Amino acid sequence: MAESESTDLVQNVRTQGNAMLASVHGEIDLHNSPDLRGQLLRLLDGAKPAKFILNLNAVPYMDSSAIAVMVETLQKLKKSSGKLYLTNLQPRVKGLLEIARLETIFVLCVDEAEALKK
Repeated sequence: MAESESTDLVQNVRTQGNAMLASVHGEIDLHNSPDLRGQLLRLLDGAKPAKFILNLNAVPYMDSSAIAVMVETLQKLKKSSGKLYLTNLQPRVKGLLEIARLETIFVLCVDEAEALKK
């Protein structure tokens, strides 16, 4: 299989007050989770947002490698007392997080507005 160009899984990055917001696009699996990891960690390099809000509306599927990336992102945020908020979850992704009982470590919100209020 030919090496494909890295796609921008993380888009629409912006800040609002003490929050950094970004949208994640596409299915996240073992094939592209290293790209997601790199993009998220680069965003946080030098930035210490109190809230890192990821809109997952355009993520119909993620596997355990994507969850590992989210956990690593959360660990980096916690070093500066930040929190990771996941919004606009597709039913399949929300179900995966709930089965793995990860709603106890991530803040799950209906949308970005709810995450900004918390």
